[in-house]
Amino acid sequence: MTDPTFRFTALDVRRYDFGTAFRGYDKTRVEQFREQAAAEIERLTRANQELDEKARGFLEQLRAFRERDRALNEALIAAQKIREDSQAAAQREAELIRGEARLEAQRVVADARRDGEREIERLRGEARRVEDEIASLDRVHRTYIAQLRLQAERQLAELAASEATTLPPIPQRGRLATFDGVDVTNETTE
Repeated sequence: MTDPTFRFTALDVRRYDFGTAFRGYDKTRVEQFREQAAAEIERLTRANQELDEKARGFLEQLRAFRERDRALNEALIAAQKIREDSQAAAQREAELIRGEARLEAQRVVADARRDGEREIERLRGEARRVEDEIASLDRVHRTYIAQLRLQAERQLAELAASEATTLPPIPQRGRLATFDGVDVTNETTE
């Protein structure tokens, strides 16, 4: 009986008939052994079934763990891809911001340069206006000085002319001179 499909069950042990023979085995002991063997086979069958159920449970857990492991690996790969995509997007955004900042800086510098040039032109115009005003004031000053000099020279000429003329004698009492049709006397009233 080495057939691998043969299964020996507790029921087989209980039903097996040994037959009878002269001077054979003690029937009660054989029955007792059959009962013990059947009980042990039942116990082993139940234990085997429990182990099979546990193995199926463990296999199911292993399958679930493998499924979780696969899902975790996929999530990890997805997270790494998202991180790489985020880093690449952040890098691109940083480049855009730097480019915009450069353009803005160039615009600000160009505006400042234009404003500076306008201010320089305005100040140059103001300087020209001030120089023109100074030149005008200088001309007015020179004209004033020339007129003052001319007037002073006239007065000096008049002084020189008046020094050259002699004054009439001063009368003693009476009429001194006539100024604008008024006679001036040096008489005193007492």
